[in-house]
Amino acid sequence: MEDHAIEKRGKSVDEAIKAALDELGCEIDDVIIEVIEEANKGILGIVGKKPAIVKVTVREKPEEEVKKTLVELLNKMKIDYKIDRVERDQEKVRINIIGKDMGLVIGRKGETLNALQYMTSLIVNKDREEKIRIVLDVEDYRRKKEKSLEKLAIKLSDKVKTTQRNVVMRPMSPQERRIIHTVLQGDPQVTTYSTGDEPNRKVVITVKK
Repeated sequence: MEDHAIEKRGKSVDEAIKAALDELGCEIDDVIIEVIEEANKGILGIVGKKPAIVKVTVREKPEEEVKKTLVELLNKMKIDYKIDRVERDQEKVRINIIGKDMGLVIGRKGETLNALQYMTSLIVNKDREEKIRIVLDVEDYRRKKEKSLEKLAIKLSDKVKTTQRNVVMRPMSPQERRIIHTVLQGDPQVTTYSTGDEPNRKVVITVKK
């Protein structure tokens, strides 16, 4: 996608930015701003007076920006891969990768995949006020794991309801804990909370009082 950029002048940098955003029909998070020149009031507001000049470039769509960044990182790994799906909703951008040697991309307990996801997020969200949540998946590894965790959460919540005793789950990553909390947040009989320190933080399922 070719970047669309314009230059605008104003009495101040803020005024120039607002003029550019109005012309482009964009919000501040949709653009990259470069201040070319600060405003100068000059001498007595007359001699040497200069306007502020800014260059405002429209960002790529979030999903395209994520895909482009991920491709650059994967190419450096020199592996055979293909972008299978790019999905976007109000909460996140999700990309699924397929190909040979995907075990190398996943790594031990998903550590390499998590690192790749973190790096992609770091690059894409640089200078963004409203961060984009990114989920990278490999041959639906995460999706299958999510389904498994969802089933486990329901099974353990049933146990809590039957025994009226708390259940402490195994240590989980922040992403895994979020799944458990999300699945059970609408259950009127149980509630969940996290306890402990990373990397041994756990989810506790307890009867709602």
